Amino acid sequence: MLIRGAVAVAVGVAAGLLTADWRIGATLGIGTLVAFVVHASRRYSEVPRWRRPNAAQRRTEAQLRLMKRLGYRVLHARGIPGGNGQIDHFVVGRRGAFAIDSESWDKRLPLRNKLEKLYHGKFSKNERIDEALEEARTAQKLISERLGREIDIRASLAIYGPSMPWDSHNLRGVDVITGTKVRKWLRSGKSQNLSEKEIEEIYKAAEEVLPARY
Repeated sequence: MLIRGAVAVAVGVAAGLLTADWRIGATLGIGTLVAFVVHASRRYSEVPRWRRPNAAQRRTEAQLRLMKRLGYRVLHARGIPGGNGQIDHFVVGRRGAFAIDSESWDKRLPLRNKLEKLYHGKFSKNERIDEALEEARTAQKLISERLGREIDIRASLAIYGPSMPWDSHNLRGVDVITGTKVRKWLRSGKSQNLSEKEIEEIYKAAEEVLPARY
């Protein structure tokens, strides 16, 4: 802030000397300081930068808002106890419970499945798939223990950017989904036919055992 104040004073003095009018210099100096303050206020957020949802997470979140009208319950950015993992979107509805992570990858590189391995261009993404699966399994274990009965949670990755030869494809136990097709994926496939009571119980349990990240 001291540097910005010094710059504002320098601008005011220079303008005053050039115009031979101290009032013009003062006006420009104050205007410069105000511009600095406005710029800084726009950049400030009470939410730490690393916790803010990225563009891919926001796009999935927007799709999930519509699913709430169909009775689905949703939690965003839930941490995994004892680690640094995060489930971007935990969703539970009549078709079951889902752990969805949202990713934005380079659209210039193709996404392909080769011998049950996912490649983005020449880069293997198996580690990311295994991470998503481990997060879902941990959530499944914690929620099942809380409820006292076995709960199934499907792991998934919603990918934005690269074109894919499928809307969704199960790979190594994880559903890899075209990001823009999340709603379609949730509404298709085998239904578990969860009751409203079961949906609410699973949602409440997830809320308790998976801490909010922001």
